[in-house]
Amino acid sequence: MKISDFQTKDVINIVDGKKLGQITDLELDLRQGRIDSIVIPQYTKFLGMFGSGGTEVVIPWRNIVKIGADVVLVRMDEPKAIRSEEDDLHARS
Repeated sequence: MKISDFQTKDVINIVDGKKLGQITDLELDLRQGRIDSIVIPQYTKFLGMFGSGGTEVVIPWRNIVKIGADVVLVRMDEPKAIRSEEDDLHARS
């Protein structure tokens, strides 16, 4: 499967049935040659228009339940997997 195939699929949380969005990025473990997690941006609604909220949901690969033709089903019991771009910048420095 290609990375671009992932980006066309909706990610659905099977715990509450909520659509989380679409995958924009993958976190890789280059030493072991595997995908560690998928990344989904979160958007906020501001004055009736959608804009980037600067946060993203990082879902560990182990939380993926099923990859189907149109959707990726994940189990997210805890919504604590949200990180902001600012947190990401601090982690890199």
